[in-house]
Amino acid sequence: MKEVTERLKRHQSSTPSRWREKAEYRLQNKSWLRHSQRIAMLMLDKMEEMSLTQKQLAEQMGCSQQYVSKVLKGQENLSLETMAKIEDCLNISILNEELEFA
Repeated sequence: MKEVTERLKRHQSSTPSRWREKAEYRLQNKSWLRHSQRIAMLMLDKMEEMSLTQKQLAEQMGCSQQYVSKVLKGQENLSLETMAKIEDCLNISILNEELEFA
């Protein structure tokens, strides 16, 4: 057993894990994260249908490709303005569906 413990210690990361903080964050923000993930899935489906890249969508929305990437990860707290831009660019309904979903 001591041998196993020593082997594990050799492979242990020098930086502490942040899994607890991440798990607590997900629990505290569960509601809006669920909506953000659903919006991201709607966007990905529509982008695939339109053969639209993240860069092209970013240009249409007037933001960076990096921001679109964050949104598509489903972990971005979206403003009403951003949701309206997404709706206009992708011709999808987010806000109405969100109200019905709630």
